[in-house]
This record gives sequence, C-alpha cells and structure tokens, in this order.
Amino acid sequence: MNIKLRFFASLRESLELSEMDLTVPPDVKTIAQLRNYLMNIDALWADTLALKKPIRVAQHQTMVEPDTLLEEGAEVAFFPPVTGG
Repeated sequence: MNIKLRFFASLRESLELSEMDLTVPPDVKTIAQLRNYLMNIDALWADTLALKKPIRVAQHQTMVEPDTLLEEGAEVAFFPPVTGG
C-alpha cells in the first residue's frame, strides 16, 4: 500500500522531514500499526513517535483513531495536539 506521510510542528523539526511517500507492508493495516512500523525505523523515529506522546493523526485531513484502517493512497498527517500558527 502506498501512502503519503506529513509531519507538523515539533514532529517535523525532530525528524527534519515535512513529508514522505511510503510503501507499507501488507501487515500494516491500521493507524496504530503504521505508527509502530515507523517507530521501528530507528531510535529517532521511536523517540519522536513514542506511544507515551500525545500525537494526533489525520487521514485525508480528518482526525482518526488508532484503529482506523489505512486507505490506499491516503495522506496521513502526524502532529502534536497543539500547533502554533
């Protein structure tokens, strides 16, 4: 499955990345599984997306829950609960 990831505010600064295209393996089907998959990239990703951090996620610009199914071609955005303007 191919998706586009976007990162905002402190997450973008930490990863030094605002967006990326990603092909996820077939076993990554939900937002929670995607977050875990990304956390396994390396220590920086694990720290930035740690489960203890209150990170919000949107798919196609709509807020979603961790058990939401990923959609082919989705734009998935990660951001802290409060972002500046």
